[in-house]
Amino acid sequence: MEHSGRGSPMTMQEINTHRKSFPTKQQVMEQTPDPAVRAMLAHLEAQGVETLFDRFDAQKPQCGYGLAGTCCRHCNMGPCRITEKSPRGVCGADADVIVARNLLRWMAAGVSAHGARGREVMLALKAAAEGRFSRPIAGVEKVRAVARSFGIDDKGEEGNVTLEQLAGRIADRLLEDLSRTVPGPHGTLAAMAPPERIERWRELGILPISAYHEVFEALHRTGTGTDGDWRNLMTHLLRCGLAFAWSSVVGSAIAMDSLYGPPVRQRIAANFGALKAESVNIAIHGHSPVMASAIVQAAESPELVARARALGADGIRLYGICCSGLSSMYRYGAVHPLSNAVGAELILGTGALDLWVADMQDVLPGIMNVAECFHTIVVTTSDSCRLPGAVHIAFAADHGNLDQADEMAHRIVAMAVENFPRRQAANVFIPETSIDAEIGFSVENILADFGGAAALAEHLQTGRIRGIVNLVGCNNPKVVYEKAIKDVADVLLSKDILVLTNGCASFPLLKLGYCLPEALEKAGPGLQAALAGKGLPPVWHMGECLDNARASGLFRALADALGRPLPQMPFAFASPEWSNEKGLGAALSFRLMGLNSYHCVPAPVFGSDKVRRFLEEETEALLGSVMVVVADPGQLGERIATDLEERRNQLGL
Repeated sequence: MEHSGRGSPMTMQEINTHRKSFPTKQQVMEQTPDPAVRAMLAHLEAQGVETLFDRFDAQKPQCGYGLAGTCCRHCNMGPCRITEKSPRGVCGADADVIVARNLLRWMAAGVSAHGARGREVMLALKAAAEGRFSRPIAGVEKVRAVARSFGIDDKGEEGNVTLEQLAGRIADRLLEDLSRTVPGPHGTLAAMAPPERIERWRELGILPISAYHEVFEALHRTGTGTDGDWRNLMTHLLRCGLAFAWSSVVGSAIAMDSLYGPPVRQRIAANFGALKAESVNIAIHGHSPVMASAIVQAAESPELVARARALGADGIRLYGICCSGLSSMYRYGAVHPLSNAVGAELILGTGALDLWVADMQDVLPGIMNVAECFHTIVVTTSDSCRLPGAVHIAFAADHGNLDQADEMAHRIVAMAVENFPRRQAANVFIPETSIDAEIGFSVENILADFGGAAALAEHLQTGRIRGIVNLVGCNNPKVVYEKAIKDVADVLLSKDILVLTNGCASFPLLKLGYCLPEALEKAGPGLQAALAGKGLPPVWHMGECLDNARASGLFRALADALGRPLPQMPFAFASPEWSNEKGLGAALSFRLMGLNSYHCVPAPVFGSDKVRRFLEEETEALLGSVMVVVADPGQLGERIATDLEERRNQLGL
């Protein structure tokens, strides 16, 4: 099913057809592309251990009104649902307003999600700059480059501004953009967004005040008896999208790279086979790098390593689940990527994890049910993310104990070591599938490989590279697990389209060999010619979900090199399996830059033809981009390739 945005809202019969397309667990076991995932699903089913895929089957049939976006629970006069018999809710809101309000609340949640994890690292950067957090400022060049972009004087009147002082001023600027209440310019956006885009956003009246303010205003507008104009709600959706992009994402990424340093290019083992039964095994799961970085350091403690060996282990080994695992992986190396959030229960089901560290976001409560079946201790490290039955060793709500990070990390790793002897060998099941992957791509090291943006842009200009797609997002059981991402990648590569990836969607590409130079055999002749001489893979792994900022930075550099505005460039954003509020924000961020977003899973806007048409057609005139939904991943890949060729033709490339 392809969505054009034309015609009437979907009927309930059409929605029923749509939800019947959702795969069963059995279909996932037969069709998911990773043989290790198939083996683990079969193993856990035989053991009687419930997973997300069982619960998804149990939820069927999913609520048709929820799929349409036409149910409303915002006040206690409801809940209301829109039908032919009752075309308006009790308050008088019609389907267009209800769908728009629901979507805007999702967007506000996405801004706050990435913003909350960003705030933690911004506070850590500020504390490190002021000597209250025992971390050196590792991103020296990043700090100096950002200071120049922000117009922060790196010399000062006396010529002795320290690196720490610069980092502190950057942290203050980022925190101000995150939380400003008095209207004023958004400093990060003004310093780093393309001028052409800023002018367009100003014309549309959507320049944000701050992330906090736009979330505050979104909840206000969608409250009882407030904004009843669906189009006005969509305008604020765009404003929230800019707050998401430039505070929650770019601002957070600046803080992370400033404090912990940029990615390091390296090769690492991925998938279940990277698990070693003879080691003390610790999984790092979530999104914040602050505690994760301290745990990486603690795991290298000679005292703890010696204790692990005394208990029969050969050492301490770390593994990455979701995004805090990915950001640790590309900075420190010895954090092996195993799974995205949806597959976390499968990793726990190996019985080989001694301790599981969960900080914030995409830590699904179901992991506790699987952990209880084995010996795994779960430790939560954020006041925002507690799990019943987990040990809580965390930063306080006010982050006043940041200075205790090393002590807490040492306690956590020590718990893992002491738990190792409790592991029962009979319960350990590790599918022997492992493959190396090249990781740690950034704008800086990519351009260094090619000798500058102009040289890489020349491959675009000549057509050896037909376009570049940021293939990212979460996972969703509404499609066969990880298959859509692989299928889209196969089509794009065959069409000489370079693929960037990060976050949860990157795991199948890591696990199935797409991030190795040998995968160039999947690419067309042009892409092979552009990359083979440099020993580069056809899929460049740029890190965690926040690292969409790296993709947008590369897009900006190449557009500038060709002297073209971004909305004309053969670039695109694709999140085939997106599933949460941050996924909505990520797609909207790229559309605001003038780049189309492509998906296999639709947004819950079936119930409003106006909202759907706004997203799929009207934003073309407003932003230069649209949302495209094609259920079949192979066809989605073909559609992306066709649209990129159309952009090339319009550019005269």
